[in-house]
Amino acid sequence: MKKDDIIELTIEDLGIDGEGIGKADGMALFVKDAVVGDWIRAKIMKMKKNYGYARLLEVLEPSPVRCTPRCEFARQCGGCQLQAMTYEAQLDFKAKKVWNHLTRIGGLTDLAVPEIIGMEDPWRYRNKAQFPFGTDKEGNVVTGFYAARSHNIIPCTECWLGVEENREILEKILAHLKKFRIPAYDEKTGKGLLRHVLIRKGFTTGEVMVCLILNGKTMPKMEQLVESLREIPGMTSITINVNTKNTNVIMGTEMISVWGRDYITDYIGNIKYQISPLSFYQVNPVQTRKLYETALEYADLKGNETVWDLYCGIGTISLFLAQKAGKVYGVEIVPEAIADAKVNAKLNGITNAEFFVGKAEEVLPEKYKNEGIYADVIVVDPPRKGCDLAALETMVKMHPERIVYVSCDSATLARDVKWLGEHGYEVKKVKACDMFPGTVHVETVCLLSRKAQ
Repeated sequence: MKKDDIIELTIEDLGIDGEGIGKADGMALFVKDAVVGDWIRAKIMKMKKNYGYARLLEVLEPSPVRCTPRCEFARQCGGCQLQAMTYEAQLDFKAKKVWNHLTRIGGLTDLAVPEIIGMEDPWRYRNKAQFPFGTDKEGNVVTGFYAARSHNIIPCTECWLGVEENREILEKILAHLKKFRIPAYDEKTGKGLLRHVLIRKGFTTGEVMVCLILNGKTMPKMEQLVESLREIPGMTSITINVNTKNTNVIMGTEMISVWGRDYITDYIGNIKYQISPLSFYQVNPVQTRKLYETALEYADLKGNETVWDLYCGIGTISLFLAQKAGKVYGVEIVPEAIADAKVNAKLNGITNAEFFVGKAEEVLPEKYKNEGIYADVIVVDPPRKGCDLAALETMVKMHPERIVYVSCDSATLARDVKWLGEHGYEVKKVKACDMFPGTVHVETVCLLSRKAQ
């Protein structure tokens, strides 16, 4: 087999990024958009020594778990990888993905495929979306989503994962740009004004936020755009974020208030949060509550425990834990997030939570060594790269009875679980949670307990 060959094959498995895997002449081929059970025709795009990549040309016989994607741009867009699979098949794939990582990387030989918490309705679940703006070949300003592995914008104002208000907001902004001939930002030249639009909605409160990310500090005829956006029910906050740098980073650091509040509010369970444009806040509030309730269940708090919450963000898990703990200490490297966490604690009348700015791997050893602050329970919710080794080493030195590990990447979770297993802790429970239907991403909650000496 060689590049450009047309072949037929049956898809037997899925890779971790949702690509179909089949074999032809004994060689494994990875085929994006193919589903387990499909018999397909594909074109070979690249060959390596023991495997290759092919492009789906035609589904000759569809899999029993294949379905028609709701979004017409599902194959082009880089956002969703699994829309061509039934939701039940998506959940099965994600649960097995977690199991594969924990058994192969983590060395958990007797682990059953974990339970996964799915959604009753796996659509319209995102409370946040960031839309890039650009110019098409005809010179029209467009917005939508980037095509997979590119910065080419697929013009689209409707995303089935986002809230319904997104489309109306985007169309109002597009109309404003067209009417007053306001240019979108051009990544190549560094010229143009509007780079992105950030939209957030509080699912419980109904409050809506619009943040315009500009290559500058103001937009022409801004008062007219504000009047138009205020027609949308729930509009609460309109701001400008200034980003004049030649960078792929979406948000700058300078915020300018335009109309309304600088934040919106929302609830997870009975805890209220203030959310600013720069705040990290889980994008699926329905599943976040289930995720945090699982973490709280695994923590098994009786009311007098000292709990550390590492990588705490704006205090979302910390405040959940504080309802049942004696004392909670939260650590986060982003100063603005810690400021939000303190505001959120005050907002909810929570006085037994204390927050520190810094790296978990630096704050935790310092507080343990110099102030003797220990832990009965440690909860970690690290970024995709997992926990830093220094943080893991200090966690083990503190001898907590339980470690609750919340992970957005089951591969790095498995790596850290293996290390903790070699240093006195064993996995007791694992549960997956589908925070991102339609995509390959999955959250996992893992309970580790100290082994009996």
